[in-house]
Amino acid sequence: MLSEDAYAIAREAFGHTITYSPKVFIPLTKLCRDRCGYCTFAQAPARLTSPYMDLEEVMAVAEAGRSVGVTEALFTLGERPELRYDVAARWLAARGYRSTVDYVATAANMVLEATGLLPHINAGALYEYELAQLRAVSASQGMMLETLSEVEAHRMAPDKDPARRLATLHTAGQLRIPFTTGLLVGIGETREDRIDTLTAIAAAHEQYGHVQEVIIQNFLPKAGTAMAKWPAAPEEEFHWTIAAARLLLPTSIHLQAPPNLSDEPAALLAFGIDDFGGISPVTKDHVNPERAWPAIATLGDAVAAAGLHLAPRLTIYPSFVGMRTDFLDASVRPAVLTLSDAHSLSRDDHWYSGDDAPPPPLPTRDVRTSRIQALLRDYTPGYEFSETELTTLFSARDGDVRAVVDLADQVRTELIGSEVTYVVNRNINYTNVCTFKCRFCAFSKGPLSLNLRGEPYLLTLDDISTRVREAAERGATEVCLQGGIHPKFDGEYYIDVVAAVKAGSPDIHIHAFSALEVFEGARRSGQDLTTYLTRLKDAGLKTLPGTAAEILDDDVRALLCPDKLKTDEWLAVHEAAHGVGLHSNITIMFGAIESPEHWARHLIRTRDLQLRTGGFTEFVPLPFVHMATPMFLQGKSRRGPTFRECLLMHAVARLHYATVINNIQVSWVKMGIEGSRRILQAGANDVGGTLMDENISRAAGAVHGQEMDLTTLEALVAPLGRPLVQRSTLYRTLARG
Repeated sequence: MLSEDAYAIAREAFGHTITYSPKVFIPLTKLCRDRCGYCTFAQAPARLTSPYMDLEEVMAVAEAGRSVGVTEALFTLGERPELRYDVAARWLAARGYRSTVDYVATAANMVLEATGLLPHINAGALYEYELAQLRAVSASQGMMLETLSEVEAHRMAPDKDPARRLATLHTAGQLRIPFTTGLLVGIGETREDRIDTLTAIAAAHEQYGHVQEVIIQNFLPKAGTAMAKWPAAPEEEFHWTIAAARLLLPTSIHLQAPPNLSDEPAALLAFGIDDFGGISPVTKDHVNPERAWPAIATLGDAVAAAGLHLAPRLTIYPSFVGMRTDFLDASVRPAVLTLSDAHSLSRDDHWYSGDDAPPPPLPTRDVRTSRIQALLRDYTPGYEFSETELTTLFSARDGDVRAVVDLADQVRTELIGSEVTYVVNRNINYTNVCTFKCRFCAFSKGPLSLNLRGEPYLLTLDDISTRVREAAERGATEVCLQGGIHPKFDGEYYIDVVAAVKAGSPDIHIHAFSALEVFEGARRSGQDLTTYLTRLKDAGLKTLPGTAAEILDDDVRALLCPDKLKTDEWLAVHEAAHGVGLHSNITIMFGAIESPEHWARHLIRTRDLQLRTGGFTEFVPLPFVHMATPMFLQGKSRRGPTFRECLLMHAVARLHYATVINNIQVSWVKMGIEGSRRILQAGANDVGGTLMDENISRAAGAVHGQEMDLTTLEALVAPLGRPLVQRSTLYRTLARG
């Protein structure tokens, strides 16, 4: 059947997540020069108190929306009323606006800058300069084609001329505007007309790649209109058109049906939609005021009954966000990234790594989807996930999250038991001066970063020895040393640092030097990695941290740290270290700009290396702390991962590395006490070091302390009913309780 094929295509293209956009509806003007036979939105001037909403009214609606967590400000308006009504032209002129579009641009920019809500503008058939003007203040734009056939409903609507509207669609593509369009079913067009309209939309998208969604809307007659006595669009025609659209349109175009125009909106899922459009908890649907929005909870329950997830999105769809910059104006992109999660959907919580807000509870809906359940059902420890399978696991929502977390915790118990381990250590960041320009780093100081937190410094070797001695006296078994790449360092400096540590304590474990420091030390010494690492080992180095990994994908690294070592170079340093008998760990810094596909590649590359060398002792996820980082302050990153994404990173890693790397560490500095406790129930078994003098996360804005004392550690673990065990760097048990 047509609907079965359409449903299968939708699930294959978009998975088991159905989206909607939390919005406020801003009807900037209800005046319109067109007189469509079905419209009750357009009003005569005599029926309005003002031709346009004033800016204070606009802001009041936007602020009301922001207060309840919406992300979209939908600007809907009549087309070019100033060409029909003198009162509209005079109102605009008195306030210095050349046109309605000019005023829309001002209002949208004000909302964007003042509230962070993302404007989506439906201003009708526009010219190139108007589309370009609105592109600078909106995340997306839209215009319903409705139909490309000549119908009586449009006889008195000059802006509904098919050629004019099709020209607008193409011009939006030329300007690389994420664009929404659609069909209105039941206004006198035929099935063949609908096919022609869908074919034209598909052709425009194939040429420009800009159509983000197509709305299939069913006509409902309204009292007081010329079409008041027309029959509503037959359900059979409406459903057929949805399914036909899914079959005819490229799968990169999303398909929407308004949820308030059907009594059972979830039933439309069977015909191939993957989105319900904008839903407002604040404002009514001003175009269809007689039809109330469904409650999100009720709609979510209905979607869950169909075995699918309901998730909020932004007004701009994910394929136009992520690491892409070509479809968003530079002035709008920061607001989009701020609201985005790793899938470029809307963040589903208000938790941020490094902040002190409590993490949200696990989802209450128990929707478990076939793709993820099949992966978990067939899983055994040691299984080698593909990139697609890992990405699927990272997409888990609702009951799927619980299933992934529960299995990860079960595997943790089976492989290493119930112990929660930690190491007593001291961080020594010997300099914050660095010649590299990592865009996520708020710790390093160079010529362009002196305005950020802290002054440049360089510890002397005697300073290092003193700090090591103090650490040993306080019971530390490890010192972790890392710093910026100082322009005056040569390869001998790192040898001297190891000697300074030995002078402070001959027995303390030296866990030091990122892959970048080793790589630069070898390069500046004119030695190969193996020779240089052997020298470090002979001097007393015991293990390497896995930092400087960030995301092991060079496309991401080109944006995060363009002058830093490449993926293969990071892997080469650790392979060489393992070759000379030095163990190390793996880190991943996630939540800045990358996507779950990049996470998957990172996990696969490091697991492959572990299978060759066996030299990694643990995996340490490091959620991006955004607050004071240069790239966030410049509007070029997200606000770190959501808590759900943090849970999944640790849990999926447990499943992925099981039997190969059995220690999964949670960073209490990034996750906080309660967050760490939750992660320990999602597959993690280690809380890392007590970290006297942790500086790097705090420089980025983390509020969690410089040191975790034993009493706090015990309080963290006690509610779990699991034993707390002090370990060595290499996971030898040192003390229990």
